[in-house]
Amino acid sequence: MNFDFSEDQKFLRDEARKFLAAQCTSAHVRAVLDDDTKTHNQEVWQKIVEMGWLGAAIPEEFGGLGLGMLELCVIAEELGRVLAPVPFGSSAYFFAEALKLAGTEEQKAELLPKIVDGSVVGCIATTEGPGALSAASLQTAFKDGKLSGKKVPVTDGDIATHAVVLAKEGSATGLYIVALEQDGVSRSSIKTLEPTRSHASIDFDGASATRLGQESGNGMALLDQVMDRAAVLIAFEQLGGASRCLEMATEYAKERQAFGRPIGGYQAIKHKLADMYVKNEVARSNAYYGAWALSTDAAELPEAAAAARVAASEAFWFASKENIQTHGGMGFTWEVDCHLFYRRAKLLAVQAGSPAIWKEKLVSALETRNAA
Repeated sequence: MNFDFSEDQKFLRDEARKFLAAQCTSAHVRAVLDDDTKTHNQEVWQKIVEMGWLGAAIPEEFGGLGLGMLELCVIAEELGRVLAPVPFGSSAYFFAEALKLAGTEEQKAELLPKIVDGSVVGCIATTEGPGALSAASLQTAFKDGKLSGKKVPVTDGDIATHAVVLAKEGSATGLYIVALEQDGVSRSSIKTLEPTRSHASIDFDGASATRLGQESGNGMALLDQVMDRAAVLIAFEQLGGASRCLEMATEYAKERQAFGRPIGGYQAIKHKLADMYVKNEVARSNAYYGAWALSTDAAELPEAAAAARVAASEAFWFASKENIQTHGGMGFTWEVDCHLFYRRAKLLAVQAGSPAIWKEKLVSALETRNAA
């Protein structure tokens, strides 16, 4: 079985890389990092919207490009390489996928075209603070068309216009669509290790909401499906970041001289680069498997998504750390870009659940398959 991308998909990757190299440099990332009033880079965001990438996996009938999940994976990897400081993932990986998966035709027709043109920025609000998320611990509640409770942290929650919110309805759970620019919703930004991807605390006090889809009581099951889909896409972002870290470390090792020769000629540095390469290739193999499962709606998606998530989280964290080490004393300075990748690696490792959670999911998926 060939898991590689097609020539057309590789062409898309090359064109996306050229575009982002020119339009989303580290200066664009630092513009957000250095300005406490900025939640994202609006200039970069608008150009991405104009490229139509938000509609890559959205059907043409809803204003999208109608390409597919593989093309979205390609774009995700390139966005990860440049640490794009935009709410692309929240809108395209979580909000749009939740709509595509469970939304009614009316909900899709209303919101998907607006995601494509950028007039709707989506996010997903599930967690309510520290601790494992479960139906038993859920406090946010939906009753008579109104939503009450608190969600924190919510990635891009201070940018988004709409959210998919996990809440309980009586003794059951559900996912609900909430317009965030209304009375009954209050938001406040919160500080994190990675300011180039903003986060917020959102309070709902009788906010108007509608159930995602028509069925009630299956909120946790739907959320698991959304998370599996998003996990593969995030894995590609992590893969892009890890690949760029290896490139940065290799380029520096070839240029930096110590005792009359490039530091890349020393065994200790060679081993660092080799270890980074191996972890990156393991992550790439798992990400490609996840992309196949995602694009074909395969029964193996839960285990493929978990494997991709675990491998990519490990690879990006390791590559970002070793990139700093390879740069030596310079690697720890504000002026060098190494810390930008380390910040993003730490953030993406916990977005959509920590590696420990995904390891448990992987074990459970394998046990279920083996018991069948």
